[in-house]
Amino acid sequence: MRNVIALALTFGAASPALAAGDVPFFSMANTNFVVWLAFLLFVGILLLVKVPSMLGGQLDNRAAGIQSDLDEARALREEAQTLLASYERKHKEVQEQADRIVAAARDDASAAADQAKADLETSIARRLAAAEDQIISAKDAAVKDVRDQAITIAIAAADQVIAKQMTATEANKLIDAAISDVDAKLH
Repeated sequence: MRNVIALALTFGAASPALAAGDVPFFSMANTNFVVWLAFLLFVGILLLVKVPSMLGGQLDNRAAGIQSDLDEARALREEAQTLLASYERKHKEVQEQADRIVAAARDDASAAADQAKADLETSIARRLAAAEDQIISAKDAAVKDVRDQAITIAIAAADQVIAKQMTATEANKLIDAAISDVDAKLH
């Protein structure tokens, strides 16, 4: 097509230079007329072969192809936007779920720490009570041991004092009195 237009412009621009000066316009000797006839013949052949409709058809086909490409691109863009929105929604849901998991883990850790603290306090209180019981038992045992030791020492001292002060007749009188006292209580 560009070649045809270039050729027509070349003939049209060159015609004044090749024109015969005194020849009538509608004569075959006039180059302007010959070029004009050739151009009309060329345009007629183009119209006869239906080049404009072929060019129009090719342009329509190309426009339809471009339109289908644009429609496809638009559909792909909408699909991509839908997919992006879906991924963003899923990302938001996953982020919210992760936040909930972290919050639940913090709550569980806090509850576990509180429970461990309470268990530790209970264990400490129990151990303190057991230690206090052991201290009281040890104190009671020590007091009993001291008392028993004091009684043993007092008996031994009393035995020595009585043994030194008592004579055999006094001892026999005390034994007889104890026997009669036991006999009276048993019968």
